[in-house]
Amino acid sequence: MKDLFKDKKLLITGGTGSFGNAVLKKFISSDFSELRIFSRDEKKQNDMRLEHLDDRVKFFLGDVRDYESIHSAMEGVDFVFHAAALKQVPSCEFFPLEAVKTNIIGANNALTAAIKNDVKRVIVLSTDKAVYPINVMGMTKAMMEKIMISNARKLEGTNTKICATRYGNVMASRGSVIPLFTEQIKAGKPITITNPDMTRFLMSLEDSVNLVLHAFSNMENGDIFVQKSPASTIQDLALALMKIFKKESEIKIIGTRHGEKIYETLLGTEERSKAEEQDNFFRAPMDARNLNYDEFFEKGDLGLKDYEEYNSHNTVRLNVDEIVDLLLKLPYIQENLND
Repeated sequence: MKDLFKDKKLLITGGTGSFGNAVLKKFISSDFSELRIFSRDEKKQNDMRLEHLDDRVKFFLGDVRDYESIHSAMEGVDFVFHAAALKQVPSCEFFPLEAVKTNIIGANNALTAAIKNDVKRVIVLSTDKAVYPINVMGMTKAMMEKIMISNARKLEGTNTKICATRYGNVMASRGSVIPLFTEQIKAGKPITITNPDMTRFLMSLEDSVNLVLHAFSNMENGDIFVQKSPASTIQDLALALMKIFKKESEIKIIGTRHGEKIYETLLGTEERSKAEEQDNFFRAPMDARNLNYDEFFEKGDLGLKDYEEYNSHNTVRLNVDEIVDLLLKLPYIQENLND
């Protein structure tokens, strides 16, 4: 893979977020000739600039909603990781059109610009909430995946490949529950839990980067890649954090919030039936059947097998001690332990 990156240019949309920072730290010592950070947050760009004083890191101010700004940022780029998105479930619920503009129209702008600039490989970042979605964030990400697949169908004979990666909860990322619980425990406040039996996948930022790298090396047009990830209940996660910080906190059940599921799904039943296992990953190929309506009504798919979906209830379930071991590997937890 190192040879793939040599003298190449990478652009990360939404590059000032948790994922972009993790990728930049991973690749700052690589052979990329240029690492472009594209975002609309000039404050975060300046923070990253001061942290990474490297001439190869270039910052582009713009918004994926504005086609011209993303198109010009992609000129001469070889690879794109599209991470720009509105990711907070509540804010997307209350402002759904804003989510449409960023997660759907913005993603389409990024893909169109990449194809027109002859970018070689594009990976769009999705979420488990896109599978059987019940909230706006998941619905808009599901549409992003469909737009990716629609574009992938038209790329035969070109130099461009596009695919998607789906993530579960990335631990300690912006807006996630681990920083909230940590702050509540350290402040001696009750831990607010929506539903103690609710389960979520547990992935680290390092896992998220590794998933993109796996997709980068194995992608075909229209693929969706998923990492096999463990899960835990929300209550066990809270108990693990109390154990780490050696503090007892009251657990306060507040009830399920807008747009929340009891469990999340990384591969739906139909996808799981066709997915290929690749070590610690699943590769779900796009449905490449002809969409001609005559064929659609006359022919089905006799090869569809009866597989169970892959979700946070039926994956490997971690107990409290196992969660503690996992959390102690996170830089965020180590930083808070050293405060």
